[in-house]
Amino acid sequence: MKIALMDSGIGLLAATAAVRRLRPDADLVLSLDPDGMPWGPRTSEDLTGRALAVAEAAAARRPDALIIGCNTATVHALPALRARLEPGIPVIGTVPAIKPAAAGGGPVAIWATPATTGSPYQRGLIADFAGGVHVTEVPCWGLAEAVEHADEAAIDAAVAAAAALTPRDVTTVVLGCTHYELVAERIRAAVQQPGAAPLVLHGSAGAVAAQALRRLGELPAPDAPAEGALTVLLSGREDALPAAALHYAEGRLLPAAGPLADRR
Repeated sequence: MKIALMDSGIGLLAATAAVRRLRPDADLVLSLDPDGMPWGPRTSEDLTGRALAVAEAAAARRPDALIIGCNTATVHALPALRARLEPGIPVIGTVPAIKPAAAGGGPVAIWATPATTGSPYQRGLIADFAGGVHVTEVPCWGLAEAVEHADEAAIDAAVAAAAALTPRDVTTVVLGCTHYELVAERIRAAVQQPGAAPLVLHGSAGAVAAQALRRLGELPAPDAPAEGALTVLLSGREDALPAAALHYAEGRLLPAAGPLADRR
């Protein structure tokens, strides 16, 4: 089994690690776009074009499924990617975990990029899945960029700024950008109030990985031999995993897999 994941940068690491944990025997293809990042400020048409190019580079490696490891790309490009690749390659998008977060009763804070915060897309998810729950949308200025570059000082500053915008009575935080899952415990530490019940964080990586297996009719096999190989494509060029990825535990799970052989 071969599963591809795509994003402009290393935000896809959370879903990649989740796939690796569920199926250590799966070959992985990571398709990033360092030449075009960040995608967030681009127009929808421009972003969709970049996403299609990155997806097609991954598709050339003949994966069994493709995960869009990026909330922004899912919002703008999922229909185009499915039109281009399905039914031959199932495409799985990443949606903020608002529904399971709201099921806990709240109050809920949704940490997301400034472009996503307040967007019709996110407001629609809140209306559909969080009726009756108090939800605060928190724009996280610069956090995704800081995580992308493993800039410790910038991460601390961005997390602190977003925490200051988060109501003190919040019981649950939705990590509405895949980059944020890489610093989840730092977010928890910043938002957790002394004496309050443990803060609940909701990311999307585990659900996305499980959905990819369901689309393929496969079951989790976490005890399978860790024989899954890894290839990395940077704007279509085969290369090494970006150095910043190794700053995070999710990235350090991957290099031991070695180069991907031509398994067809």
